Amino acid sequence: MDLDLPFWFEIGSLVVLTLILAADLLLILKRPHIPSTRESTLWVVFYVTLALIFAGLMWIFAGGEYAGQFVAGWLTEYSLSIDNLFVFVLIMSQFAVPRRYQQEVLMVGIIIALVLRGLFILVGAAVIENFSPIFYVFGAFLVWTAYRQAFPGGDHDDEVKKENFVVRMLRRTVDISDDYDGPKLRTVVNGKKIFTPMLIVFAAIGVTDLLFAIDSIPAIFGITQSPFIVFTANIFALMGLRQLYFLLGDLLDRLRYLHYGIAFILAFIGLKLVFHAMHVNELPFINNGQHIDWAPEISTWMSLGVIVASMAVATIASLIASSRDKRAGVPAVASSTPTAAASVVAEEKGAPPTIAQPPAPDEH
Repeated sequence: MDLDLPFWFEIGSLVVLTLILAADLLLILKRPHIPSTRESTLWVVFYVTLALIFAGLMWIFAGGEYAGQFVAGWLTEYSLSIDNLFVFVLIMSQFAVPRRYQQEVLMVGIIIALVLRGLFILVGAAVIENFSPIFYVFGAFLVWTAYRQAFPGGDHDDEVKKENFVVRMLRRTVDISDDYDGPKLRTVVNGKKIFTPMLIVFAAIGVTDLLFAIDSIPAIFGITQSPFIVFTANIFALMGLRQLYFLLGDLLDRLRYLHYGIAFILAFIGLKLVFHAMHVNELPFINNGQHIDWAPEISTWMSLGVIVASMAVATIASLIASSRDKRAGVPAVASSTPTAAASVVAEEKGAPPTIAQPPAPDEH
């Protein structure tokens, strides 16, 4: 039998997760470096194992339904977070962020994402509690987002262009140097204290996190209506994102069908939300305001199966296609920007990074 989540378990979990994030941040600040593949792999395995242990504890203290909701929500957010990495690569490349400081940038981005998603979760939970027809809106939005994912039309480049609007505003209103000064946010140029390009990188990362939060929060509310599960699933998905960025490197370019897997997940959850809205319908112009009993309720475990199968099929199909192209001598699809792995190779060889330098300040 499923029980309610104990209050002490919720508070204790948040305290422990906060301490882990703080320790991770301090580790980065004290020792900025380019993580090796082995180090990144160990960290990713650590965070995945931690998430599974957390799901096991949730099963013990609250039952299988809550544990299943957490795992399904975590996997959904994790798959959507991998999509974030494509945009992060573009941002890091566009602003020529030194490789050894990219960990700090990603960590700041994760903190910004947690704050923004926390606000979205509070608003979403309040709206759901007081306005059940919002499920229709969430469902339709996710189906539309799924279509956009399946047929992106260069959406990652568009994301960066949107972020450049924020960058242009900063350039016009704030004095920003042309060069980085280590990981510092402020530096001194000609005796004057001004900001470094790190400011606009943080701004670009923040806008990206906001855009992805708008997509991801409705998706996870399609799996669970528990704000605690929604927030912890986001924490666990984001905690391993920094290491995953360095681990995957140019493997991202090989995951050519990943967006189809993500699109299928979003469409599935969108339809699940619409069915749920029909099942609890209160809108007077739909079925005279009565519940639509024939609308199916999709179980948490079916959702979990669909999510795992979608990502597995997309990943395996991508790797098979990439391997087939390699054997046939077909050149890999060129990325619009250098990959993470290409950047580190250039730096290790002492060559200048093959990426665009930060734009010069606007001429007045």
